[in-house]
Amino acid sequence: MTDDIVIIGGGTGGAVLANDLAERLGSEIDAGEVRVRLLNDGPDHVYKPVWLYVPFGKREPADGRRPLRELIDNRIEIEDTRVTEIDTDAKQLQTTTDATPIGYDHLVVGTGSTLAADEVPGLQEGGHDFYSEDGSLALREELLSFTEGHLVLSVIGSPHMCPAAPLEFSFMTDDWFRKRGLREDIEITYTYPIQRVHGNAQIAEWAQPLMEERDINIETFFNAESVDPDEGVLTSMEGTELDYDLLVAIPPHRGVDIVEDAGLGERGWVDVDKHTLEAEHAEDVYALGDAAATGVPKAGSVAHYQAGTIGQRLASEVRGQVPTAAYDGKTICFIETGMDSASFVEFDYQNPPSPISPSQSIHWSKLAYNESYWLTARGLI
Repeated sequence: MTDDIVIIGGGTGGAVLANDLAERLGSEIDAGEVRVRLLNDGPDHVYKPVWLYVPFGKREPADGRRPLRELIDNRIEIEDTRVTEIDTDAKQLQTTTDATPIGYDHLVVGTGSTLAADEVPGLQEGGHDFYSEDGSLALREELLSFTEGHLVLSVIGSPHMCPAAPLEFSFMTDDWFRKRGLREDIEITYTYPIQRVHGNAQIAEWAQPLMEERDINIETFFNAESVDPDEGVLTSMEGTELDYDLLVAIPPHRGVDIVEDAGLGERGWVDVDKHTLEAEHAEDVYALGDAAATGVPKAGSVAHYQAGTIGQRLASEVRGQVPTAAYDGKTICFIETGMDSASFVEFDYQNPPSPISPSQSIHWSKLAYNESYWLTARGLI
């Protein structure tokens, strides 16, 4: 019999895992003993970190997009389809392109994050974001014409994609306006929903002094409740009101409905064992990347390392061996601290992050990685 492995989602985790399995199980795939299918809602793979640079005119959305077929080993079957239902009892998937269910022996859920701005009244009408292609393009137009007033960067959704990005945007806007001679006429305020500037205590301790040095106002324990687009007012659940001329928000995030409908976890996040990445509420199901509720950041590096763990475990299972590979929580992250400087952190479940001193060389290292990311998606680095 053929072992059917199905991956839902062609983001970083899905792409890296597909190529990992093609390498690990190449002989079994060639012999017809294993079949690996990658189901993705669209023909392209999108590298979302590019969107951070679009508002500043440093990148175009097309720089972060490649046809998925160009990145994935030919031994992997790719289907451009959207999964509409997961039946973990029958081990079947319903899709938009085929009335016949797709069966699986092993399922990997890599369905990522979606934005849920509609959960905050007025946010869609009154706020901008750089967490989507359309959002980053619209924000670019606003930033180019913004020469004075109050810019508010409000972190509303948590957890959210790339936890360092709100800090990066704050540092980059400060530097960008300074270089254009506009900073004296622009006030910048940063809000965060808990009583520090970042969810990770060590990163918060590092970032706050940098923000204070650059005259970035800080409002912590600020949980945005509503936006009044007409008056330009952001109101928190705690009763604080902030007047703004330009609101940039990190909207609430959630997973996809099919995950919650399948009983795999709340808000579209799959409850998993944080080491094995196995789903807690279904057998023969794994999750990785943003979709996996592990407590680590929703970041590309996390999905990359998790893909290696799942690849090893699936190869062991297919071969009738006991899987022993475990994910240790490893995360790496570049953090832009301006338009030409950056820091870097590396941490895991046991070792907290310790950001290194920002430098221009680290900034260029981040840009170099952004250019070479496509080798990562192909499983080459």
